[in-house]
Amino acid sequence: MKHAGRVQDEVAIVTGASLGIGRACAQRLAEHGAFVAVTDVLEEEGRALVNEIRQNGGDAEFWHLDVSDESQVSGVVKAVYEARGKITVLVNNAGVSGVNKPTHEITVEEWDHVMNINVKGVFLCTKHVVPKMLEAGHGSIINLSSIYGLVSAKDVPPYHASKGAVRLMSKTDALLYGSQGIRVNSVHPGFIWTPMVESFLRASGDMASGRAAADRLHPLGHIGDVDDIAYGVLYLASNESKFVTGSELVIDGGYTAQ
Repeated sequence: MKHAGRVQDEVAIVTGASLGIGRACAQRLAEHGAFVAVTDVLEEEGRALVNEIRQNGGDAEFWHLDVSDESQVSGVVKAVYEARGKITVLVNNAGVSGVNKPTHEITVEEWDHVMNINVKGVFLCTKHVVPKMLEAGHGSIINLSSIYGLVSAKDVPPYHASKGAVRLMSKTDALLYGSQGIRVNSVHPGFIWTPMVESFLRASGDMASGRAAADRLHPLGHIGDVDDIAYGVLYLASNESKFVTGSELVIDGGYTAQ
């Protein structure tokens, strides 16, 4: 069901949009009136999502995108701009969890793999979209960080470092571009039931006990679902959040309140 209004006629790029949180963000933005550029390395799932959005009355198109490759980023931004004449929303969602080893056991290649996608990817997409937002006179950049951009834990060191970087990048760009009408905010999910969390729990052992343990980490007593995050992103993409920039939207079931 398509609703007029909340992001009507905005042009949004969502990275890592084929699955999980990115998929839900693309669905909600399209449902509320935005054209959505669904971008991901997962082509089959991305194209299926575009078909689903269109069947539900929304407007979307798929582009293959590895966010760590500057030539692909610049090419996709150019293509979206040429197709729609503007870009006003960027959801930097693409990310990987990476290896789960103590710091002293991590190889440079393993470290770089996470940083190239989670940090450099945010930088490259922001770098190439900002000029289009400056031309449009307004824009909203929403960077997916994590609870682990605010606090840490005894696992996945590269992931935690990457999400801390995303938090500070968001604040810096908020300061740099605020006077030119571009808002930049970070979103900090707790554990959300996504393919990434599912595979992380599976790798840790028994799925059912892993899920129960993850539920117990949150004062609300359960992990979140993808729409819990997507509605926060929709708010930040919309004019309802016109006075919100450089902010951290924490959607974590109370995890970081402990």
